[in-house]
Amino acid sequence: MKWTSAVVFGILAAAWIVLGQSEPSSARFAEASPPLVDGAAMRPQTFDARRAEEMRAFPAAETEPGPEDRIITVSRGDTLIGILTDNGVDRASAHSAVSTLRKVFDVRRLQIGQDITLTFKPSTDGDQFLGMALRPTPDRDVLVKLDDGGSFTAEEAERALDRRFAYGAATIDSSLYEAAIDANVPIDVLMDLVRVFSFDVDFQRDVQPGDRFEVLYEGFDDEFGDRVRNGDIRYAAITLSGKTLAFYRFTPSSGFVDYFGPDGRSVRKALMRTPIDGARLSSGFGKRRHPILGYTKMHKGVDFAAPSGTPIMAAGDGVVEMAERFGGYGNYVRIRHNSEIKTAYGHTSRFAKGIRAGSRVRQGQIIAYVGTTGRSTGPHLHYEVMLNARQVNPMSIKLPTGEQLAGKDLKKLQALIPTIDAEVDAARAEASVVASNEGR
Repeated sequence: MKWTSAVVFGILAAAWIVLGQSEPSSARFAEASPPLVDGAAMRPQTFDARRAEEMRAFPAAETEPGPEDRIITVSRGDTLIGILTDNGVDRASAHSAVSTLRKVFDVRRLQIGQDITLTFKPSTDGDQFLGMALRPTPDRDVLVKLDDGGSFTAEEAERALDRRFAYGAATIDSSLYEAAIDANVPIDVLMDLVRVFSFDVDFQRDVQPGDRFEVLYEGFDDEFGDRVRNGDIRYAAITLSGKTLAFYRFTPSSGFVDYFGPDGRSVRKALMRTPIDGARLSSGFGKRRHPILGYTKMHKGVDFAAPSGTPIMAAGDGVVEMAERFGGYGNYVRIRHNSEIKTAYGHTSRFAKGIRAGSRVRQGQIIAYVGTTGRSTGPHLHYEVMLNARQVNPMSIKLPTGEQLAGKDLKKLQALIPTIDAEVDAARAEASVVASNEGR
């Protein structure tokens, strides 16, 4: 088909009319691809001129800088007042902010390594302090902020944590500690596990290679799924020479949480077998050649060798009769548990805070720390049990057991046990799958 010059001219003219009515030429230039000059894009002069005109007519608003956060990590010797003033906060504002913070947080509990977020409003006249925030515990935030009236206010907020059950189990080859570490059981959970069984098990003599333990405990995760702390043990079992001891966490009607066997008997005894964790029995009860005096003498207690500073626990509930220097015993604590039984702790380096004659203590409470005061050749605990004012062997004495559940409490425990057993079975199966996948 051939086009005549008249037809072509008519089509071009019609297109010009339509385009000319739709939008001005300057807009078309602005949207069109700019011509190239030496390979580089060049905007038409008409667009640049119009842009400059628009900018002169509508100048850009000056954006005010937003608040600025500074994260400060607490170092040894730091004080909160010092941290604030070192970051440019005037002393009056620093004191006011810290005084306000004390309403929701004891600033004496500030820990080395803890992060504090300071917030400032940048200004050419000097940054304005707006407040600070810190997280004393994984599930709690505290905040101090400047209000519209120029005063500081304090707030605290609980952070929701996701409660999950965690499981650990292992066969003991050399020691409970090594087996637990290999099974990724956290140290704090291991220490709680030791305390649960310390009434029945002498961990220095009773645990043998081939024995086994398992534990189900709480873990709390943050919103990112990271474990921030561990909770209570829900179930614990240990198998020694083929015999299994199992205990379940339960709160009876008395309100006192404890661990009970399937028969409803409390794990607690009148006294703990050993009032110190991780120690080695270095000297037993009976006649021996005294290491300092050089002659045979009755040893009226047992010695546990442990590093200086190791915590010593009260073997049972009672009242402190003595907490003082006492001859060859050095720093000495004696506790009266009832009208017949007393316990004594010798050669300690120092007494725990609040331990003095007349103070009441609970079983497992730290009362002193291992040392080598008095007639001693090295750091250890000398431990005595006195029955009717006469020293007896702490490792062989037969003592009454703790609480025995009955009635409704026993029925509630027995109704709870299948639920906990099912949780243990599920955790055990999951751990088995994980171990199988890791072994591939």
